[in-house]
Amino acid sequence: MAGKLKITQIGSPIGRPKDQRATLIGLGLNKIRRTSEVDDTPSVRGMLRKVNHLVKIEPAK
Repeated sequence: MAGKLKITQIGSPIGRPKDQRATLIGLGLNKIRRTSEVDDTPSVRGMLRKVNHLVKIEPAK
């Protein structure tokens, strides 16, 4: 696992548990269609697994 991932928020955190909202903020997202580039590390992969229904994940170019 090396490189970067481009993540885009596609779902709203309204009505979701507070830990999922906090995970989105930790990933640098807080509004729908916001995009963030993060390092591809095991800890980030775990965060993405937690909110995979709210984000779209692509490899960064």
